[in-house]
Amino acid sequence: MAMASSHSKESDTYQTDNNLESFALLWLDAQVDINEANRQAQKQLRNIINYLKTFDDENDCQQYILSVSPQDRVVLIVSGRLGQIIVPRLHQLRQIISIYIYCTNKQANEQWSKRFTKVQYFLQYSLNFSWFVGQSSD
Repeated sequence: MAMASSHSKESDTYQTDNNLESFALLWLDAQVDINEANRQAQKQLRNIINYLKTFDDENDCQQYILSVSPQDRVVLIVSGRLGQIIVPRLHQLRQIISIYIYCTNKQANEQWSKRFTKVQYFLQYSLNFSWFVGQSSD
């Protein structure tokens, strides 16, 4: 995977990330770094993939994805609320290979997402990410 420009929340500057994985795993959720369950889930995901980038703002996430080469691959985990905003804007991008909705209400999120074929799976705030190992290699 090529080098990508990313936005740093702390310094509000751009930096270069070296991602040596075959895809980038991005997580967009307003509570991504606040909620203890989310922090535990991040630990589990980092055991599976080294390159996990988190965002709490949909515009920063979108800007990052748009900065990634179309030849690179992105898997996006997104909250149901922010997914309703960002999925329609990014679904058509070649970089996006899969979208996973991280939510408490699977039924409500299935309604808005059913027209987006890249939405693969709904996580209902489960801390078991073992499913991701098999899914991510496709």
